[in-house]
Amino acid sequence: MRRRDFIGYGAIAGAGLLIDRDLLAQSARTPGETVTTSAGRIRGSVDNSVHVFKGVPYGASTAGGGRFMPPQKPQSWTGVRDAFEWGGRPPQIVGGEPEEMLPTDPREAQSEDCLVLNIWTPKPGSGRRPVMVWFHGGGFASGSGSYSIYSGHELARKHDVVSISVNHRLNIFGYLYLAHFGGKWANASNVGMLDNVRALEWIKENIAAFGGDPANVTIFGQSGGAGKVSTLMAMPAAKGLFHRAIAQSGAALTATPKEQAIKTTEQVLARLNIKPDQLDQLQAKSMQELIDVLRPPAGARAGGPGGGGLNFGPVLDGTSLPSNQFDPTAPAMSASVPFLTGTTATEVTFFAPDARLHQIDDAELKARVKASVRGSDADADRLIALYRKNQPGRDNIDLFLRLDTDNSFFRQMVDTQAERKAAQKGAPVYMYRFEYYSPVRDGRLKAMHCMEIPFVFDNLEAGKVYTGTSPAAQKIADQMSVAWVAFARTGNPNHKGIPQWKPFNADERPTMVFGAGTEARLVNDPGHDERLALKALRENGTRSSAE
Repeated sequence: MRRRDFIGYGAIAGAGLLIDRDLLAQSARTPGETVTTSAGRIRGSVDNSVHVFKGVPYGASTAGGGRFMPPQKPQSWTGVRDAFEWGGRPPQIVGGEPEEMLPTDPREAQSEDCLVLNIWTPKPGSGRRPVMVWFHGGGFASGSGSYSIYSGHELARKHDVVSISVNHRLNIFGYLYLAHFGGKWANASNVGMLDNVRALEWIKENIAAFGGDPANVTIFGQSGGAGKVSTLMAMPAAKGLFHRAIAQSGAALTATPKEQAIKTTEQVLARLNIKPDQLDQLQAKSMQELIDVLRPPAGARAGGPGGGGLNFGPVLDGTSLPSNQFDPTAPAMSASVPFLTGTTATEVTFFAPDARLHQIDDAELKARVKASVRGSDADADRLIALYRKNQPGRDNIDLFLRLDTDNSFFRQMVDTQAERKAAQKGAPVYMYRFEYYSPVRDGRLKAMHCMEIPFVFDNLEAGKVYTGTSPAAQKIADQMSVAWVAFARTGNPNHKGIPQWKPFNADERPTMVFGAGTEARLVNDPGHDERLALKALRENGTRSSAE
């Protein structure tokens, strides 16, 4: 699988080269308190003063008759259920991330009984702490909430919040559009996103018993998780279930048109040799048979977000998602929700094979720039000269990776989403840029996609395999994690460890820059000239193609 398929298809999913530390510590696990939930009592464990509850069901199994259907509440149980181990990983194809990230993935067993969440809290039943709900990356196709870099342990221990990560249906299991067939399938649309709504409903019902405040819930996510945050902001069923939103290195401006989703469904049925009047057979197929549909046919390219040439993601169905997420404007239903968003300096490094991260000469730089912007020799020369003038001291590969990121959908979509949310004037928007360059792999990873996650979670120990660690890195983690927690607590990320962080507007474009040195700094429109030059080139290309 190509790393470039990560946002849409496959992702932080790895090979599990290291054993999860909890597996090593099972014999020494300290049982924690028992908490009563709406479905029954659960008992967690205590890890360095933090109470941890893993694999907590927020919905019933989605196997069999529940497959492709909206989520249901979990079945009740008697007695006390131990919440010591990760729950089921949503069915998916794994792989595609840089090898340094493989040890962060516990590679838990896949199951359609995957509607589970994980909770880290300083103290059950005590206090009303901000609740931070994490939606993992991997597009709408892969990943889980169990990666070590997603652990909310330090947010709970050092910052006094309740942190939660969520598993939910993905790819064909979460986004096969069947509603147009009507009957029992009338609500079989966007069930993966409805899972996330169900998780937020469970949190509203139960989180006070874990020491959290159901009236102060922040949703946050990175990459595909940021797309899930964007989508929740436009879903009527999610209104009122969260109060702040953070989208890191990702956005969702538009959904899949219904007509396109229907064509994808027709392709799936053809591959499974199922006729439209035999849809019940979809629920009789094995989990593996459906996973195999995601694999491209022999000789075909992997294709889009579903894999196998299939495109799975939120559908503009007119009901669960009545309008595009952020197009042409920000969604009115979340107008009052404060928003924080941003990108890393070299997002694209994540997707490049190592051979393309080594030093390049001037001719190769020009060739790559031409390919990135789909421009002429003159276009490439002008852009290279501009970047060299405004960013002196950077070598050729660094200049290209930054230019390619500036020209990528990451930067463009995140900027557009921030502009539209700010134009709404309903709640403040805060923009950041992450500039920390990792020393790992002789510095070639730079500030790649996913690099900021361990900093946000104040969890460099788990992320050091690809971030590296040092007192300087920890200072950046301190600045970022405190800002994210301050935002979750009040809707404003300011704290005494950073300069005054002004809300974003489309004119001045104030942006908090983390990791360019040990001190954060507020910069108005970083890369202003480069941004406008790339925008003009894109717009000129669009006009030329239309003529």
